[in-house]
Amino acid sequence: MKLSGNRLLDYADLNALIRYYMMTMSEIDYRAMVISLKKEKNAVILAHNYQLPEVQDVADVIGDSLALSRSAAMSDADTIIFCGVHFMAETASIICPDKLVLIPDPDAGCSLASTINPRELKSWIAEHPDAVVVSYVNTSAEVKALSDYCCTSSNAVRIVNSIPSNREILFLPDMFLGSYVAKMTKRKNIFVWPGECHVHAGINAQDINDMLKKFNSADFLVHPECGCTSTTLYHISTGELQKSAHILSTEGMMKHALSSDAKQFVVATETGILYRMKKENPHKQFIPIKRDAICKYMKLVNLEKIRNSLVNSVFRVKVPPRTAAKARAAIERMLAIS
Repeated sequence: MKLSGNRLLDYADLNALIRYYMMTMSEIDYRAMVISLKKEKNAVILAHNYQLPEVQDVADVIGDSLALSRSAAMSDADTIIFCGVHFMAETASIICPDKLVLIPDPDAGCSLASTINPRELKSWIAEHPDAVVVSYVNTSAEVKALSDYCCTSSNAVRIVNSIPSNREILFLPDMFLGSYVAKMTKRKNIFVWPGECHVHAGINAQDINDMLKKFNSADFLVHPECGCTSTTLYHISTGELQKSAHILSTEGMMKHALSSDAKQFVVATETGILYRMKKENPHKQFIPIKRDAICKYMKLVNLEKIRNSLVNSVFRVKVPPRTAAKARAAIERMLAIS
């Protein structure tokens, strides 16, 4: 057997080929197992946009955290395999209390959500006893339960504007989103928690402007449903960016990419979404605003862990009823306004 360049296959080459084929066969086997098991278990697999390609390919629904939880609520499945991070699975448990909600890797956390805990929030509320608490969806169930409203990046301004102007507001945990909301609403009585997403804190206006100059004919897409792009929203509000942006939901981004005459798109969010964008638009180019904008927690789930989750019914995410009821009220107040 020969390789290119008339080089004979040596022992190292053989071992490399064996490892490659074993890995390939393993992926194929796990994929087949997952597809078979989800039917057998009457399970639905929900995958966040930032999950690995192999996970997206076996998912029944791909989207953002709140949209995925809504899909879970409408599903007749008994079991929800939530391929995302922990607070997202908690939201699914809150909205679907009678379903079995499983997360394939219990270590899939969120650096933004972990910047505030219930004890810290209670202490902050004690300093502002008459304030209205608005928490971003990227928070734990316990923090949501202490909040008056939840919000997403796309409806945060609308939520804050619905609150009487004489009421103080505690906005948490994303300081960039909070600063953006304060600027857009022109409120002076909004206090912002100093939290940030570890992956995207380094995205600055100069980085974005340099990219947009390099790809000057590209459409600039900003996905507001995640704290990852809150820095970009902030730079837009301050006028630091030199090009207008299309601020769109995930589905809005997908529809825009399909309908736009542009051949290039600069995308400001976690790079995982590019897989879906390229898959649905193979003849267009999608460029991440920052190539290392990768969330390690979102990449923890893989096919082997999904298969294990289906076989062994692990790892269950169940929010206690009292906490769930309070958190659900904050989510429902948001939905009523949105």
